[in-house]
Amino acid sequence: MEKKSESVQKEKKSLRLRQIRPVFHSKTKTEDDGVLSKALIKQTWKTGVLNLSGKGLAHVPDNVWNIPGSINFEDDEETRYCMDKRKSSEDEWWNRQNLVELNLSSNSLVTISTNIQNLEDLSVLNLSNNVLTQLPSQIGYLRKLTHLYLNSNKLDSLPVEFFKMQDLRVLDLSHNNFEDLHPDFVDLVMLENLDLSHNNLKSIPNGIGFLSKNLSIALIKLNIMNNELKNLPEFMGELRKLEFLYSQNNHITEIPSLVGCNALKEIHLGSNSITTINDEFCQSLPQLKVLNLKDNKLTEISNEIVLLRSLSSLDVSNNLLEQLPSSLSMLSHLASLQVEGNPLKTIRRDIVQCGTARILKSLRSERISEQSTVKLAEICDTFPDKYEMERHRTLNLSLKELVDIPQSVFEDAVTANVSCINLSRNKLSSIPEALKSTSSIVTELDLSVNLLKDLPDFLSQFSHIHYLNVSNNLIEDLPESLGLLITLREINIASNRLTSLPNCLYELTNLEILQASGNQIEAIDATEEGLGALKKLATLDLSNNSIEVLPPILGNMKQIKNLQVTGNKFRHPRHQILMKGTYSILSYLRDRISE
Repeated sequence: MEKKSESVQKEKKSLRLRQIRPVFHSKTKTEDDGVLSKALIKQTWKTGVLNLSGKGLAHVPDNVWNIPGSINFEDDEETRYCMDKRKSSEDEWWNRQNLVELNLSSNSLVTISTNIQNLEDLSVLNLSNNVLTQLPSQIGYLRKLTHLYLNSNKLDSLPVEFFKMQDLRVLDLSHNNFEDLHPDFVDLVMLENLDLSHNNLKSIPNGIGFLSKNLSIALIKLNIMNNELKNLPEFMGELRKLEFLYSQNNHITEIPSLVGCNALKEIHLGSNSITTINDEFCQSLPQLKVLNLKDNKLTEISNEIVLLRSLSSLDVSNNLLEQLPSSLSMLSHLASLQVEGNPLKTIRRDIVQCGTARILKSLRSERISEQSTVKLAEICDTFPDKYEMERHRTLNLSLKELVDIPQSVFEDAVTANVSCINLSRNKLSSIPEALKSTSSIVTELDLSVNLLKDLPDFLSQFSHIHYLNVSNNLIEDLPESLGLLITLREINIASNRLTSLPNCLYELTNLEILQASGNQIEAIDATEEGLGALKKLATLDLSNNSIEVLPPILGNMKQIKNLQVTGNKFRHPRHQILMKGTYSILSYLRDRISE
């Protein structure tokens, strides 16, 4: 009897074990639906937020698509709260929050139901870390979506309807299988953060248009690292608001032109095949703080790197550099300089091992030695003689790294009767007083790309000047006396620190071209006491500022043939109007004068 009883017990135990499901089994639809409990739904009704991440879901529970609608719990005797007279008023349908944030990340989802179109109020959707191969076209109904995370899936394309979500601010498509980009990216005009990293992109075609036109409005962060890119689009310079660029681990051979990217703070181009840092690159990035070029094929660094005056971190480790430019020691904010792994011949290894401060000290000593050795030769090479100036009627001292200019140079310029003076791309923190001696003969004056914080009053004495360029400096205002330059036809004050258009500009009644892009201008005066006084103005560039409202009366300035206002804070006119050009913008503004 004991053996029979023991046998029966073993058989019962075996039966129980057969009924236990394995831990790692494929979930059924019913099991997935059960994950969305009564308590979770009630919490979602209160907050508008539903988090189902990491639940092992193979299907999205059906009731997700019905929140906050009527969901029936009558079949569950324990949770028949919908019929319970004691239920809280918080459960009434009129007190339920619409679903605005849905997190379905880190599951095993292969598809998303077409019923996603029901969630019209959704602003944040996280579908990352699943196994999605495609998205339903109905996702395009989520017109209020601002944040969309699709990273770490198996996507290689997006439905056309996807690009109807024009309020998207953050889009993460990293760690997928994209080989190219859909042309309709042009419609995602509000993107601020775009992550395309860890895909199979071989190019970002210039003809695609979205990088050169629409993303210039808002894009702040662009991540295209770990792809198969050989170059970057020619229109990168149009990304006026871009602050962070990540493009490491590609096959890029040269740094693209970034002229116009005045807001760039960080550039990461490590692990590519770049051989040089060109002069144009150094001249166009006044705000750059971090430059990472490690693991490339750099053979030299231009002395022009000194123009990156905000640079605080430079990594050129593991390249082919044999020497470093002594001008690096002039970068006052440089706190981190990584040069390990280069075949340097001019700096001892023990100095490199001591770190940034010791390297910069060595470069500073080298620079002082260079200056004392070639001082006389520099004077002869830097400043042209009066016969050369007389032949060209030009004094050109651009790109000379000058911090001051001897009075004798301007005296020779007067003797040579020069009409054009170019002092651009130097290190002038103030304008030499001796420049005043040329005020009666000069018609063109270029002071761009220096370290000027203000302009002297004596500039108002240049009675014949037609062209004045003070762009790419540190200027916060212009002297009132500049309004006396009644012969001025073109002035360039772009890329400074102006918060408004100085009043002196409105006195320049012969002005035809005003370039003021890349400042922090917040408002403009288009009345007859402001821009309206400039009856000859044909070109007005106010792009990439902080203008919040474009005054309708600006539309009355019909003489303007070229108006640039993209990259500002105003929402009207809409981007589609801006892209149609000057005539459409002015017409749009005129139509709203009476409103």
